[in-house]
Amino acid sequence: MSRLPSVTLVPFTEAFLPVVQVWFTDAEVQRWLGGPDWPARSLRLRGHGVGEIFRGRRVLRDHTWVALDDHEVPVALTGGDVYDPGPELGFAYVVDPARWRQGYGAATLRAMVAHPDVADVAFFTAGIEPENVASARCLAAVGFRPDDPEPDHEGIVYHLLRRTPTG
Repeated sequence: MSRLPSVTLVPFTEAFLPVVQVWFTDAEVQRWLGGPDWPARSLRLRGHGVGEIFRGRRVLRDHTWVALDDHEVPVALTGGDVYDPGPELGFAYVVDPARWRQGYGAATLRAMVAHPDVADVAFFTAGIEPENVASARCLAAVGFRPDDPEPDHEGIVYHLLRRTPTG
């Protein structure tokens, strides 16, 4: 992959909602993530699952960031829940459709994995439908690999990145 664009992650706040919501009017984004209510719902539910058990694992915390380009223009949204054991960050991401195929997805994922708020996270996981080839390629470009190439009972393939221990 050629040199990735530079992005900076900032917390997703209501101030970004009008920009991000527009991305969810795109038919492909709706196909994989849902409609324009998705980011607003994400804001409303922030912190609601912390401490609860979800699919057999305790939710420790959540994080959601907007990726800004060099001109401080939002180009992507990423985030999810951190689970124990692991810890593991299960996340979703979306790139502004006007910025597709420009490296912003991979740059955002790299910035997320390197973010100090998730320095303790050992595993990063994104569930992708097998037909979402562009997202699977983006994840692969950053080093994610399918945990199991066969879709689960919900039709999802989980792409996993294990953080390399340092020291």
